[in-house]
Amino acid sequence: MFKRLATAAVTAVLIAGLGACGNGGDVRDEGANHSAGVGQDSGNAAGERRPDTAAPADTSVFGLRDEIRHRAALTTRAKRPHMTKKCTTATRRVKHTTSTGSGSKRRTRTWYSTEHSKSCKQVRSGTETYTRVVRREQWCVSLDDVSGDKNKDDVWYQVSRTTYDAAIGTDEHARMDFTPKHTGC
Repeated sequence: MFKRLATAAVTAVLIAGLGACGNGGDVRDEGANHSAGVGQDSGNAAGERRPDTAAPADTSVFGLRDEIRHRAALTTRAKRPHMTKKCTTATRRVKHTTSTGSGSKRRTRTWYSTEHSKSCKQVRSGTETYTRVVRREQWCVSLDDVSGDKNKDDVWYQVSRTTYDAAIGTDEHARMDFTPKHTGC
């Protein structure tokens, strides 16, 4: 078990290093002539989708690897209000007194000082342009014969980068066993 996991980790690191020179767009693979082991992955990285499509945390799936797909992050330029901090200062005259003695010999000394205060709040000041992420980067794997059911083909799962890299190193129709982040892609 440990040897298989170690082999999968080494393969994933090598593939990630070699895959860094890719073209960056949507990449789709119909099959590869490589062979490597596939490890388990919990897939807690960023890029999560709506909770209604999330796969339960402890549900792993298995089947025959069909296709893999990398979907690059999709961004657009957008505008939002530009908020700035506006501060106002205020001064207040404060009266201080001190007393000594008692009865008819009581003496009171009074003096004044100025207390400075500063109050700040966020106010809108025009607009600013920023890069809005429309779709986060996604790594997907399609399986045939999911959970041994011959009628369950072409089921897409969104997976972590590690699982995706391991899938690149396997042959088409090789058995894969992993924990998906989400169903669909």
